Amino acid sequence: MREKEIIGRSNRGPVTLEWLKRDLVAVGLEPGMTVIVHTSLSSLGWVCGGAQTLITALMEMVRPYGNIVMPAHSGDLSDPSGWVNPPVPESWWDAIRETMPAFDFALTPTRGIGRVAELFRTLPHVVRSKHPQVSFAAWGEKCIEITRDHELDCGLGETSPLARIYDMDGRVLLLGAGHDSNTSLHLAEVRAQYAGKKQIRCGSPVIVDGHRRWKQYDDIDYDSDDFEALGRDFVRDNKDSVKTGDVGYGRCQLFSQRLCVDYAVKWFEKKRK
Repeated sequence: MREKEIIGRSNRGPVTLEWLKRDLVAVGLEPGMTVIVHTSLSSLGWVCGGAQTLITALMEMVRPYGNIVMPAHSGDLSDPSGWVNPPVPESWWDAIRETMPAFDFALTPTRGIGRVAELFRTLPHVVRSKHPQVSFAAWGEKCIEITRDHELDCGLGETSPLARIYDMDGRVLLLGAGHDSNTSLHLAEVRAQYAGKKQIRCGSPVIVDGHRRWKQYDDIDYDSDDFEALGRDFVRDNKDSVKTGDVGYGRCQLFSQRLCVDYAVKWFEKKRK
């Protein structure tokens, strides 16, 4: 959405820090919560200060004795043979594998997950997990516990920050974003048993013993095409447990990640073939 359109739909004025905090309270965000946040900044209207203001509002609400987590994914640190949007010529593949910079906690930018997550990962006291493709950034009292030990194999599974949030009975906050952005559903994909689940071989450039290496590892072929349908069913069947409301000009949802993941496991096992 272009900025002119965002201004045009912000008919009650600019969204300020205090406005955001007031709406976050109303939707149920509380100090001390562990929460994974997915945002569509443009959906919230014209926010004065943009991503910085939104992150400040979240931090002031959750407080340092809570925890904020956001995806810090860098999907371009992957094998070029699997790139489809857009693909690159096969004649480039070897050069990409040989020269792509290795994953770096501080330097590697996020890709395709928005300005809020990209700014968040760079802030002081935010730590990042070590997975080259599907890392997560976290801030708060248990940020190290949430992000450590994130192994290469099955990057959105049991060693991932998603599983640590589940263990802590954390929350998911969709700020103007839909369930197609609800990364926690990938944890449910890992846990669910269905016939069509496929194992794939992945590759990324990483640092091993101080040297750049192209490292291969195993994962499943994640698929978010049915996440919106799953999300609609989840909200319908758990309407008393899903808190909804407007934050700025955007519709938002706050709910238990554990409740959502457990529901999604059963949903996948019933719906997926």
